[in-house]
Amino acid sequence: MKLFFALLLAIAGSALAEKVSYKNYKVYKITPKNDQALQALRNLDEAVTEFSRFQFWESPSKLGRNATLMVAPEMQESMENMFEDLDIHSQVMIENVQDAINRESPRNARNIARIPVDWTDYNTLDEINEWLESLAVEFPDVITILKPGKSHLGRDIVGVKFDLTPNVEKEVVFMESNIHAREWQWMNGGSSQNPCSEIYAGPRAFSEPSVDVMKDFIASVAENMVAYIDFHSFSQMLLLPFGHTTDPLMNYDEMMEIAEVALEELRQVHGTEYVWGNIAETIYIASGSSMDWVKGEFEVPIAYTYELRDRGLHGFILPADQILPTAEETLVSLLSIFRQYRERHPDGLKLKNKVSGV
Repeated sequence: MKLFFALLLAIAGSALAEKVSYKNYKVYKITPKNDQALQALRNLDEAVTEFSRFQFWESPSKLGRNATLMVAPEMQESMENMFEDLDIHSQVMIENVQDAINRESPRNARNIARIPVDWTDYNTLDEINEWLESLAVEFPDVITILKPGKSHLGRDIVGVKFDLTPNVEKEVVFMESNIHAREWQWMNGGSSQNPCSEIYAGPRAFSEPSVDVMKDFIASVAENMVAYIDFHSFSQMLLLPFGHTTDPLMNYDEMMEIAEVALEELRQVHGTEYVWGNIAETIYIASGSSMDWVKGEFEVPIAYTYELRDRGLHGFILPADQILPTAEETLVSLLSIFRQYRERHPDGLKLKNKVSGV
């Protein structure tokens, strides 16, 4: 099976007009034990505004399932009182978010022209893009830089095409990272009309420039696409469609079997445990994932979303010493997914003609 890989990296969060301090902000892991507590947390999640002094890192979804909440210093006492009143189990996971951010931040003194990108530290977007450009210069027959469009702020959306056999028709594997749009399945369950909410659906489907650019690019390669992989953090999950409904997708059983084998191979690398399943049943109803749209619109055979390390101890602020282990185990699982697909479907794209009947 000949493949070319298209990897697109979104630019969200790459630059801020001014730095925000999260000094003494705490992150709590909270677990609702009754319906009243769960509903109170959901109401809190929905009530967020631009002035809110709290933010859910993991939204409340089910009884007994952990949520993760960051709280400003001046609200911590009232939040803790609410947890106690509603019998919500709570545990402080991060004592000072700013300290954790400082430890995670790329080296301030790095000079892009003199110090190459490495995997023992987090790199800035400029450093990553410069490194990708250098790879395209070094390996022009294999690597092509893609710039299919610009973001709302006018920044390039940058991707990389890896192709060992140019000018030969082949199957496409599309990988996407650093994007978290929720505008593909517009205003279904798990979306919000609150513009300040992280699950705001926008005024209409594909309303935002970055999402519209991605839609057009994905459509341009969809005919030959056999796999779509999306990378997020955190929770150590491998998720498959759908998020907006619990109805099973076309080849649900096959994708579950492939995921189980791939995650066992992942576990053997560093002992990291993942869970797997469709979004709606594994976590909660969540509309707007690009994976759902790709699967539903183009019937791409293989479609997964990774929620990478960890399970909440560090959350979104994963220490840099976990970069390489995360990459090593994830690569093993990816190769397993592609190998299993090839073994099951040696005819490749012919699967797309029958998958809707599975």
